[in-house]
Amino acid sequence: MQPPTTQLNTAVPLATVNQLKASLRQKSQLKGRQADDTSLRKVKALLGLDATMLRQRRDLLVEHLHKINDTFRGLHEHHLVALAKLMNIPMAEVYEVATFYHHFEVIRDGESAPKFTVRVCDGLSCDMAGATTLLGKLQASLGTDKVKVVAAPCMGRCEQAPVAVVHQHEMGHASVDQVMQAVQTNAIEAVVPEHIDFNAYVADGGYELLQALAKGQSDTEAVLKAMEDSGLRGLGGAGFPAGRKWRIVREQVAPRLMAVNIDEGEPGTFKDRTYLERDPHRFLEGMLIAAQVVGIEAIYIYLRDEYHGCRQILETELAKLQANPPVALPKIELRRGAGAYICGEESAMIESIEGKRGEPRMRPPYIAQVGLFGRPTLEHNFETLYWVRDIVQKGPEWFSGYGRHDRKGLRSFSVSGRVKKPGVKLAPAGITIAELIEEYCGGMQEGHEFYAYLPGGASGGILPATLKDIPLDFDTLQPYGCFIGSAAVIVLGHQDSARHAALNMMNFFAHESCGQCTPCRVGTAKAVALMQAPKWDNNTLEDLNQVMTDASICGLGQAAPNPIRCVQKYFPQEIN
Repeated sequence: MQPPTTQLNTAVPLATVNQLKASLRQKSQLKGRQADDTSLRKVKALLGLDATMLRQRRDLLVEHLHKINDTFRGLHEHHLVALAKLMNIPMAEVYEVATFYHHFEVIRDGESAPKFTVRVCDGLSCDMAGATTLLGKLQASLGTDKVKVVAAPCMGRCEQAPVAVVHQHEMGHASVDQVMQAVQTNAIEAVVPEHIDFNAYVADGGYELLQALAKGQSDTEAVLKAMEDSGLRGLGGAGFPAGRKWRIVREQVAPRLMAVNIDEGEPGTFKDRTYLERDPHRFLEGMLIAAQVVGIEAIYIYLRDEYHGCRQILETELAKLQANPPVALPKIELRRGAGAYICGEESAMIESIEGKRGEPRMRPPYIAQVGLFGRPTLEHNFETLYWVRDIVQKGPEWFSGYGRHDRKGLRSFSVSGRVKKPGVKLAPAGITIAELIEEYCGGMQEGHEFYAYLPGGASGGILPATLKDIPLDFDTLQPYGCFIGSAAVIVLGHQDSARHAALNMMNFFAHESCGQCTPCRVGTAKAVALMQAPKWDNNTLEDLNQVMTDASICGLGQAAPNPIRCVQKYFPQEIN
């Protein structure tokens, strides 16, 4: 038998119940930062999307942050809170993305954003051209609460060194007077170079190859074989055979996506920008041919944020192409980087396209199998796609027929530094640095004798002038502790220092490390400190080199030791 229960009078007055409910509602509203109505209205109106789209397109977070940052000259906290509310994602998630990218300026409530930000490139080529002096003078002349003057990593205009940008207005061969005039006259918009537009490209036979392929008049397998026979390798740095990559992704289960990498952030590299400023549709047709052959459902073009003029070109020309499509087009979206070199790494780029921090993924799986939004993804550098039309129309022998010193193909060398005629030089693969300087660059600048060179940008190492006869191509530089990468060549004269160049590069790596893995995050910063000593501690540096090479997640940390090791090997007189 159960014991008798005591009956309690549990009735609560209705007024007390209502007070309790009101109290609970008040507590729930006070949990975390709450979005104010004014900020919600402003952000929603600026983004121009309905509530459903804002919540469904989580991948557009970085794009939304750009619109807010451009409009208000910074990311005010109350706007970030409103964005988190509208997208239905945690404020912490918005904040961690906003603070990851260098070009986003998070402004605490109560603080004011600068009217303009002036960025002065501190990359090696600009440093050699007097950027440090330029930066100091601009900070002394313009540095106020309204004008922020900062050093910035390589901006992809090394042939125009020194370079400065006022908001989105790019200036090559920049001077103090030129920058100050831009600020005073509000000359802050991007400069759009003259280029071959849609109508001119079509009038010259553009998109005929794409149309023939779509109509079955050109054989898909023949196009694929032409790519394989040409020997064209990825021109973003990794050098994977382009035709083989197409075949691998084509064999994956649909839907398949494409990600185009125009985030050329390697110091010394500017070839993609140069070609894009001249002939954007040659690239776009190559991209669409690849999409047709591989069976791509959607394309995402990732363009580095420093290329403001290029972004306007692509926005304008894509709109013309989509308004007058030569064939049925896949979905194409242009995505904007936000100042993070690490996003040039393919998996970090994909993370950024998905609206997240640009941190490299662990592999396997490789993105050809599990890439953008979890789908098989064809990732390509801009220049690789730029040559597709010529290779298919002229035949693979046209491309492979060039070359010197037993190498095959063409290479676009971004040449800067102490040469008379810097710029993008389309030259035979396997050309030597001595031949490149004399035949394509007009020789060394007056008063400078050839001393050293970087054959592959920041991570490609440094070689002395005595090794001037090495063929410049894939796989030829590894025995010397270097690689060609994206073929960014920086030439040093006898008044320059290989030690200083290596320190400049390591400062860049330390600044651009995403921080995800300890070997890179700590190793690059520690290396900078050790390299600043009058005499290098070579044993400790080599310990760091080995750890970074062996344990870093991606190529940034793995290649960061190359300049150190080259200085130790080829320029010991500078560090002992």
